[in-house]
Amino acid sequence: MNGLQSDATGLVLHVRLTPNASADAVEGWQDGADGSRHLAVRVRAVPEKGKANTALIALLAKHLGLPKRDLDVIRGATSRLKTVRIEAEGPALARIRSLLEGPSDER
Repeated sequence: MNGLQSDATGLVLHVRLTPNASADAVEGWQDGADGSRHLAVRVRAVPEKGKANTALIALLAKHLGLPKRDLDVIRGATSRLKTVRIEAEGPALARIRSLLEGPSDER
């Protein structure tokens, strides 16, 4: 499974979140044992009452140069493996795709 997919309103991003980390960071792409691919992200927030999800959205929005309202956790709210919808179109969509696909080309 590809970690980044297009849909009708933008992109769908698969994330593996590590809460309670020492620093907030977007670490790059990781391949799972089952062949899936996820963007590895660490946040300092604790995984309670949605704090880690809120920190994830804030970090991804900053990393991608988007307002937080354009990102939403659509699956995996209580799991480390999450699906995030990114609403974008046109030039913004191409810019986001290049930002996210960049780390995978460096491997």
